[in-house]
Amino acid sequence: MTEFSGLSVLLVEDEGGVALLLETMLEDLGFEVAASVARVGRAFEAIEARAFDLAVLDVNLGGETSFDLARSLVGGRTPVVFSTGYGAAGLPVDLQSCPVLSKPFTQDSLRETIRATGIGAR
Repeated sequence: MTEFSGLSVLLVEDEGGVALLLETMLEDLGFEVAASVARVGRAFEAIEARAFDLAVLDVNLGGETSFDLARSLVGGRTPVVFSTGYGAAGLPVDLQSCPVLSKPFTQDSLRETIRATGIGAR
């Protein structure tokens, strides 16, 4: 059992290889990848269908950003981690408190970024 066992995660990533890598890493950390989608619209459908303990969001998804989705999740008290190559400087001011997983990443950096949300302390 790991510190994240039993927790569900929403993964929103439009690059197939990156999504598969993140799914594997998240599962290795103990998460249940409850939904993995590539588009913002599908992510909104997923959060209407169920609650998640964490969301990992790519910033740019096929020409859209995940910022409105992140605002909805944060407003509902779901911790958000952004996955991006742009760093925190690319986030709007109101979302800059969300941890950023910088691409490229390792399993250790993923774990530490998730810990920054406080989710492991729940």
